Amino acid sequence: MAKLFLQQPEGAQLLAELDPAQSYVIGRAEDCIIPIQADAISGHHLELLYTEQGWAAQDLGSSNGSTINGQALEANQPVLLADGLQIILGEQVGLIFQDDAAEQPQEVEAEAEPAPDAEPAAEQPAPETGKKNKRSSAVAGASAEDLALVQSMAKLSDKIRAEIAKVIVGQVEIINQVMMVIIAGGHGLLVGMPGMAKTTLCSTIAKVLDMEFKRVQFTPDLMPTDITGSEILEHDPVTDKKSVRFIKGPIFTNMLLADEINRTPPKTQASLLEAMQEKCVTVGNQTYKLEPPFFVLATQNPVEQEGTYPLPEAQQDRFMFNLWVDYPLEDEEVTVIKSTTSGKHSTPEKVLSQEQLLQLQSVVRKIPVSDHVIKYAVRLVRATRPQDEKSPDFIKKYVQNGAGPRAGQYLILAAKARAVLEGRIHVSCNDVIKAAIPVLRHRIQSNFAADSEGISTIDLVNRLVKEIPQPGEEDYPA
Repeated sequence: MAKLFLQQPEGAQLLAELDPAQSYVIGRAEDCIIPIQADAISGHHLELLYTEQGWAAQDLGSSNGSTINGQALEANQPVLLADGLQIILGEQVGLIFQDDAAEQPQEVEAEAEPAPDAEPAAEQPAPETGKKNKRSSAVAGASAEDLALVQSMAKLSDKIRAEIAKVIVGQVEIINQVMMVIIAGGHGLLVGMPGMAKTTLCSTIAKVLDMEFKRVQFTPDLMPTDITGSEILEHDPVTDKKSVRFIKGPIFTNMLLADEINRTPPKTQASLLEAMQEKCVTVGNQTYKLEPPFFVLATQNPVEQEGTYPLPEAQQDRFMFNLWVDYPLEDEEVTVIKSTTSGKHSTPEKVLSQEQLLQLQSVVRKIPVSDHVIKYAVRLVRATRPQDEKSPDFIKKYVQNGAGPRAGQYLILAAKARAVLEGRIHVSCNDVIKAAIPVLRHRIQSNFAADSEGISTIDLVNRLVKEIPQPGEEDYPA
């Protein structure tokens, strides 16, 4: 008998045993056979119906769409289902279709293999069937507390945004992206005009997440030891002995704001690289470990370049996201002026503890990702390289150098982080698409042809997302 399961952090929950004699409408409306209360789902979202060839699913013109194993469904166009297929409604609700009598497609069989990731292989949640190669019903390596925290993250994320909104007006997408960077364990580069509340945003997020915050104003005369710390010679008047003592610099914190990072020479900029990559600082012959969590958020003025030192490509590649902080909307700007000139100040409250934040970072690494999603991320990154024979013609025409392998790693980590922030344990290709611009924007070097025609790297990424297809059946050979 065919069955439909709902993917939950604690495992798969049976929704219905499907009877071929009737069809099943899934949605938020009360008259649905299978009601699911989720904001991303339409009133009548998806229908399961039995045909001569077997069970099929069709999207009922939902507002947020449906996908089967990452492939988007067209409205009112039935698609046959096979055993083990994953159905995602509105980019948030994951379902598993199980039918022992149905034929298992090759792409699903391939997708059941462990995802090639740097972390230990994790298994995708699915109903227990006893069959070979079936996935387990829990995230491998995750405890019950981990899964409970993920399950509560949808509400906690809303609370975090609400607390940040006490200080920051608007900038919702930037806040979401900074949160993705933080729980993924990366670093962010915030680019925007002066007065866009970049510094205030970073300090506010640090308060809400219970992190120690320090700010360093980068200037042309700033030295590396001004950031990392230095060794001093001390004299003990009692013993008359001299000793060398290390004085820690501002980098020994949880969140370091490198304000106007491009205003200091490359030598000082490079003092951050070891800390960003290795989470430690070396001074002299001694290496000091940085206490987790540790993040670097750097700001940069995109217009005034006189007397600045542009970040080298290798250093930009260390930043997971390049975030463009744009001007606020008119009504938002009115609110900003009112609140900042009235003398009234709101203090945000702590929502997550450091322990919970570290726990989330650990869970993000354990979230399973199917081969289908990883193949799409790799395909997207490789398409940015003009030297690749499969890259589109417009990339060969407008791009000098494409993104490296670190871009693919960050695409998957960002997709996992986005899923966790929404309380999900399944990752779709749409999560990768949402992270494409901040991950790839600063990793693609456009050439003179693009500059002369006014084509930005954002334009190139948007065009890539539209033209690069998701993996199909031909990508999963037997």
